[in-house]
Amino acid sequence: MAARRPARGRPGASRSGGGRPSSGQPKGAAGRGRRTGSTSSGAPRSRGAGRTGAVKPSSSSDRGDKRGRATALGSSRDKKSDERDDLGGTQIEGRQAVRELLIAGKRRVHEVWVANERDTSDVVEDIVQLARANRVPVVEVSRKKLDYAARSEAPQGVLARADALMPVNFDVLVKRRPGRAPFLVAVDGVTDPGNLGAILRCCDGAGVDGVVLPRHRSVHVTPTTAKASVGACEHVPMALVGGLPTALTKMRELGIWVVGLDDASDKSLFELGDLATEGICLVLGAEGAGLSRLVRERCDVIVSIPMRGRLSSLNVSTAAALATYEVARHRR
Repeated sequence: MAARRPARGRPGASRSGGGRPSSGQPKGAAGRGRRTGSTSSGAPRSRGAGRTGAVKPSSSSDRGDKRGRATALGSSRDKKSDERDDLGGTQIEGRQAVRELLIAGKRRVHEVWVANERDTSDVVEDIVQLARANRVPVVEVSRKKLDYAARSEAPQGVLARADALMPVNFDVLVKRRPGRAPFLVAVDGVTDPGNLGAILRCCDGAGVDGVVLPRHRSVHVTPTTAKASVGACEHVPMALVGGLPTALTKMRELGIWVVGLDDASDKSLFELGDLATEGICLVLGAEGAGLSRLVRERCDVIVSIPMRGRLSSLNVSTAAALATYEVARHRR
């Protein structure tokens, strides 16, 4: 893979040296103070860099959500993510996720519930102390009541209600900063909330500057997403875009290399070389389908993760971990 960047031409021009591949506030008695798509020849494929199985219909709701129970904290179920301008995340579950919510302090937390039958835990006690410091009501409830209100599989005896997460402006996210080339990740139609949460956790660990999410046909932040991210959703900036292909075109115009992951490519992720030190955006495909055709056409380079065994691809969150840390390794 070429390390030198040729002169930039029109947005569709090749940069890889080898030619771009074708184609409501809750109520309750609160105790105050306790408170990748196709082959390089353009032939369609049915597998991607992050295959996890059959693709589920796009929705911001978790598969394990308990329908009709969101009102237990005084709020109706969130609207679908493609009908709103925020990222969701009004209900947060799991000890680490709630702890990071309180530590980040980026949005108003209305209430924290803790199970009164919980095991002794330093993390839970830390949550209580953080809530007290931030004047957030803490309500002790029965484990049964908390589990009934939860929308993820294992809330760990803790959940919170907060204002929705707000996205950052896309133009701000892609803006170059002195002495630092942009390091971004774009997610092309991932619909599993656990996968998105794991991707956000990888991005936080690898030092990614931000994540670009499609406004439509993609999961946003749900209780399962927040729990799987272990609170990374509170720290990783996320931008919502109406069309990912258009966003990728703008990145290219700004001098950011767009690198798609697809298991069909004959170019290895580990051949990025000096390209990883420049402005770069890694594009992750949807479960099963991989990169969509229009997104793939906007990529400068398509790379794959070498598979030495009998399987052809990795889960999208595992692919994200390998790809983000490979770029981070070059940018040390």
